[in-house]
Amino acid sequence: MSIEVFNESGVDGVNEEMLISVASFALQEMDIHPDAELTITCVDEPTIADLHVRWLDLEGPTDVMSFPMDEYGYAGGGRPDGASPGPSMLGDIVLCPDFAARQAQAAGHGLSHELALLTVHGCLHLLGYDHAIPAEEREMFALQNELLADWYDDVLARGLSFPPKPSGPSAFPSAADREALDREVPGGGIPALGEPRPRLED
Repeated sequence: MSIEVFNESGVDGVNEEMLISVASFALQEMDIHPDAELTITCVDEPTIADLHVRWLDLEGPTDVMSFPMDEYGYAGGGRPDGASPGPSMLGDIVLCPDFAARQAQAAGHGLSHELALLTVHGCLHLLGYDHAIPAEEREMFALQNELLADWYDDVLARGLSFPPKPSGPSAFPSAADREALDREVPGGGIPALGEPRPRLED
């Protein structure tokens, strides 16, 4: 995988290697072509608030937004079982560490775990998953939690030095858990994916 991380948030506690690791693992587990590309950009709250209102017509900052390259996410191009298997540009994931830090504190785990969770969630959006209806929501959050837990097991087996898997009740949340968290930290709740766009800076 070719995954680039840009930390434009001003937050020093972003573990860029961890974000690359969890995104790579999730995409490999989803059988995405090994030459697929994506970018992860960490931004400040004013920047993500601007994206939030421009692309989802929602006021205020949020935790994560995903911008697939086209309306179908991977559009079959990144998966071996897709219409035209091969490398592809999946899209952009935008994270807001300042916002995520408040959610992490409310949920009882560290910022690193919250950003890892949001990265997996963003990857699934780029692959066409969404949570607009309850059945989709259950499927997406179950898959998100499975991938995240398996990544932690892989990290442990490989002896990597990332923060350990948290054991709190909100570490691997259901959609209902995240809705409850949204009441504590208004504006989060992991929004649905943003409108497709060719490049983040457009």
